[in-house]
Amino acid sequence: MTTLVRNFGVAVRQLREAKGWSQERLAEQSDLNRSYVGEIERGRAIASLLTVEKLAVALGVKPSALVTLGEAICQANLMRGVQLAAIAC
Repeated sequence: MTTLVRNFGVAVRQLREAKGWSQERLAEQSDLNRSYVGEIERGRAIASLLTVEKLAVALGVKPSALVTLGEAICQANLMRGVQLAAIAC
């Protein structure tokens, strides 16, 4: 899977955990299957736009904010990689 898909899942997990919710609770709130939510969080499933919207509504954010958080996590990971490479040199 792509880095964005993986980091989108990380964003979903971070927001879910910030609410103190289990995957099952998020699944119920977003009308999705719990195992599918787990697959998204692990970056093993690519969420459709409808799924992104369902997750965002359940988590109380805009769909664009959820995707943007995934992108921000991706950028932060890239920056950490650059910093580690600089230290290793």
